[in-house]
Amino acid sequence: MNNVPHIVVVGGGAGGLELVTRLGHKLGRRQRARITLVDATQTHVWKPLLHEVAAGSLDANANEVSFRAHARRHHYEFQPGRMAGLDRQAQEIVLQAFVDTNGAEVVPERRIPYDTLVLAVGSTANDFGTPGAREHCLFLDSLTEARRFHGLLLNAFLRKNYLAQAGTAQTLDISIIGAGATGVELAAELRLASRELPVYGMNNLKPDDIRISVIEAADRILPALPQRLSEAATRQLKRLGVHVVTGQPVKEVREQLVVLRDDQTIQSEMTIWAAGIKAPAFLADLDGLETNRGNQLVVNQTLQTSQDDRIYAFGDCAACPQPETGRTVPPRAQAAHQQADALAATLVNQLAGKAAVPFIYRDYGSLINFSRYTTVGNLMGNLSGRSLFIEGRVARLFYLSLYRMHQVALHGFLRTGVIWLMDRISRAMHPRLKLH
Repeated sequence: MNNVPHIVVVGGGAGGLELVTRLGHKLGRRQRARITLVDATQTHVWKPLLHEVAAGSLDANANEVSFRAHARRHHYEFQPGRMAGLDRQAQEIVLQAFVDTNGAEVVPERRIPYDTLVLAVGSTANDFGTPGAREHCLFLDSLTEARRFHGLLLNAFLRKNYLAQAGTAQTLDISIIGAGATGVELAAELRLASRELPVYGMNNLKPDDIRISVIEAADRILPALPQRLSEAATRQLKRLGVHVVTGQPVKEVREQLVVLRDDQTIQSEMTIWAAGIKAPAFLADLDGLETNRGNQLVVNQTLQTSQDDRIYAFGDCAACPQPETGRTVPPRAQAAHQQADALAATLVNQLAGKAAVPFIYRDYGSLINFSRYTTVGNLMGNLSGRSLFIEGRVARLFYLSLYRMHQVALHGFLRTGVIWLMDRISRAMHPRLKLH
């Protein structure tokens, strides 16, 4: 395959992995192109599930996709490594040395040539320079961070339960900064954990001893979503005993303390930052590619970067215009899914000498899941343009279908059906929470 075009995709998140899967089937299988995926990790977990991993509601081991195994099955190559630079003239990307958990070098720094480059490196938390945030907050940008949070959470429960058993009244204060979808859903998962753990022997702590606060700078939670959805979510959080604070930006984070703008303080032994995202910082210094203030690469409607037609970007790391609204495409999983579809068609057309496919974002609505309690959301009507508010079991089914659609894109219908069956068996055989 030395004489065929080389398409390199950097980033194995939801969009990147769906893209290489499609390209592998359409181009790699027939050896019309060589497809390479680059990622700093060895496995993929759908990012919207990380808050469930953190709370213990989901076993990540059962939901990981091995890049190497997936690549073999879907006709692309996998290269481990973190992108560190770009040489546009030579058409090469630079990868940092790959090291093991002890810091020993496994593979040295290297360069990978490309004919077409696609950047799908996602986003990271944006702490907006808040004093103390980096030092005292936990983040959920990666599977590693989600697993670390889960370990700390279990240890905190265990410690508090032991002290309560000794006769000392105990509380565990947890604060979530940011009431977007991740913050709201995490609060519900943590409430579930506080109610489930006593079943497994930690019965000296009562659910009310776990005090959960959600802090939002805007005047309502879920500020990017419709008002009715925000109001329904607020009511549900309050039913779960979650303290909701709105209209209060965080001024400073200290050890076991969150300071708000009006100098009000909230006790917090565990503080999670879930307020805002930005693209990775290295994108701002990639051989002259244009970025915005959030480090996103500026692209046109065909997802080509403004300074180089051979380089594409999509997902959270790209600022793609929406001509109808004058805004950029929102950083959401459904947007990355749609962009992967459009870009796959563009890259196939490119080899056939056909025109690129302009990307047009279609908002199908939003769904917020409150763990096993309920789900609320709005669905956008295709004809009327109006949104339909849904909740309960119907909303829950729509929510679950989002992840299954992602699995279908990666594995096909038959294999996804087998995965669904295995999930059902696993739930029947294992505890409802991951306890280690």
